[in-house]
Amino acid sequence: MSLRLPSLRHDPSDELAALCKAGGDPLRLNVLRVLASDSFGVLELAQIFAMRQSGMSHHLKVLAQAGLVSTRREGNAIFYRRALAQSEQTGGALHAALLDEVDALHLPTEVQARIAEVQAQRSAAARDFFARTLEKFRAQQDLIAGLAQYRDSLLTLLDALHLPASATALEVGPGDGAFLPELARRFARVSALDSSPAMLELARQRCSAEGLGNVELKLADALHDAEAPADCVVLNMVLHHFADPAAAMRQLARLVNPGGSLLLTELCSHHQSWAREACGDVWLGFDQDELARWAEDAGLTAGESLYLGLRNGFQIQVRHFAKPEVATRTTLMH
Repeated sequence: MSLRLPSLRHDPSDELAALCKAGGDPLRLNVLRVLASDSFGVLELAQIFAMRQSGMSHHLKVLAQAGLVSTRREGNAIFYRRALAQSEQTGGALHAALLDEVDALHLPTEVQARIAEVQAQRSAAARDFFARTLEKFRAQQDLIAGLAQYRDSLLTLLDALHLPASATALEVGPGDGAFLPELARRFARVSALDSSPAMLELARQRCSAEGLGNVELKLADALHDAEAPADCVVLNMVLHHFADPAAAMRQLARLVNPGGSLLLTELCSHHQSWAREACGDVWLGFDQDELARWAEDAGLTAGESLYLGLRNGFQIQVRHFAKPEVATRTTLMH
């Protein structure tokens, strides 16, 4: 007589139970709150919440099993971010409602301070890299994606905007200023912001050599210093150097005039961890949907995009995001 083993069946209540379990701990709720606009590694989260790595790993495992966080590999490191709620799946409505409630939580002051410390450490690492490697800047950029590899695609999107002759442009992080001559030819006035004095000096030398009289160079932090908005804001291979790219997108969107554009050139997500040491990258590229979501959260709408595969295995995304015109009262009445 043979024994028949009971068949294993998927029970939707298991998913609901996992969600309830994950949301039943105050620390895990605060982890979800911290992950609202940035992704962090387990060591960073342990630093933020002043606890051992083993304890943080346990909480992240519970959140991952409930589908509340997802992971992204950055070379040899794994970063955690909030997972999007899937309304069509079991527990999707509960997932979305939980995140809505979590976003209303106020993070303790000490947690906010430690988040700032982590982001400051990331920013300092990027600044130190550029200060150490100024002389090898061009060669290191060319290891992955030099301007020559995406210039034509970027100009294709730029020229398709058909901006008026009076339009203004702002380039954030111009590096050695290689793209400034193209902007100077197309815009009445161009501003370029860089927080690195060494890089700004390279850009200044190029502007002087090419007689770019309509370009103004400023030593400034585009995310924190006051700056007049422009009709077109350009960011070439810069976003992956920011400590908090999602927050950076929100700040950059404020620099775009209503009806204006943000042109962004970035690497697609990759796993070449050597880029951190060789090129000072904080992030190893970005998913296309991730950039679009951050832009939407910043009040921008996605436009045309171009994707370029390189012989070294990297892929570049050239993206256009538009800032809608402000609706006037007259427009609304009609």
